Amino acid sequence: MIPLLGEEEAQAAADAVRSGWVAQGPRVAQFEREFSARVGADHGVAVSSCTTALHLALVVLEIGPGDEVIVPSLSFIATANVVRHVGATPVFADVDLATGNLTVDTVDAVRTPRTRAVIAVHQGGVPFDVAALRKAADGWNVALVEDAACAAGSTAYGQPVGAGATIAAWSFHPRKVITTGEGGMLTTDNADWARRLRRLREHGMNVSAADRHASAQPVLESYLETAYNYRMTDIQAAVGLVQLGRLAGLVTQRRARAERYRALLADLRGVAPVRDPAHGQSNVQSFWVLLGPEYGTSRDEALAELAAQGVSARRGIMAAHLEPAYADLPSAPLPVTEQLTRDSLILPLHHALTDADQDHIVAVLRRLAGR
Repeated sequence: MIPLLGEEEAQAAADAVRSGWVAQGPRVAQFEREFSARVGADHGVAVSSCTTALHLALVVLEIGPGDEVIVPSLSFIATANVVRHVGATPVFADVDLATGNLTVDTVDAVRTPRTRAVIAVHQGGVPFDVAALRKAADGWNVALVEDAACAAGSTAYGQPVGAGATIAAWSFHPRKVITTGEGGMLTTDNADWARRLRRLREHGMNVSAADRHASAQPVLESYLETAYNYRMTDIQAAVGLVQLGRLAGLVTQRRARAERYRALLADLRGVAPVRDPAHGQSNVQSFWVLLGPEYGTSRDEALAELAAQGVSARRGIMAAHLEPAYADLPSAPLPVTEQLTRDSLILPLHHALTDADQDHIVAVLRRLAGR
């Protein structure tokens, strides 16, 4: 991944610096309004990362010790970590082979009376079946948190991912389609949650620093609860506003590149590229391919040869339950998760990728077939 950062972003950041307001302020508020409108939510709350967004989502849901939260193991480790941050227990569920996402059946297989929430990931930008999982969660009386870290610009059932979500968390890390360097966002239609989330990100203060400084009279703030410093800066938000304007074009470009990969790989046995599910379209934040036994070369051997030929590919999505940090946590069998993390790799896909680059990458994969 190479983020698209140009003169407009540099100018926006410089303007924020020259304004004298570089901490959380008016540009953050504007970014919240514009991003939440773009994803179809009533409220946006900008924070320092998607990890802090997920943490605050569990805090506002009042998840804590004694509770279980179902998560996919097939995700960046932060998805599981935030459950431990609130003192709850993560429970790993398996995923669908084609999409890498949780399903109603995989969640139900590990659900217990202690299950209070599910964190479902739109993995690599591929939308999970929001209609099915939201309906099931309502029936189970379980909160559904949408980890939309990778999904800005993806759609489900004709709507932006995030529309209709109880609460969704977003990432603006440089590996995402749009970036603020580091940074995240929470979106929700719940006004009470949004007000509390704004307090929680700013030490629990009952009035923000921006509002205090805007007042003509001294404001004596109160601290209503033990909270956190999870703020985004106006410099980051200034970059984010420019990036948000690029989102539609970037998604169109990425989807075209993904289609070209699929056409080039169509006749290569044992190579299954990720595709859109029937219920939505991906922003193709990650373009992964699953290598089957017919391919004849292992994933790790393919990665090594791609690197030797100047191709910066990477392993497929990690499995948290296989990491040392979770060695003490028992889990149900996760055969699909283990297949995907063992046998898939992510191919380069970014704005600077050319036809010649793609031809070279696919040529390397062809030479490896049947070894």
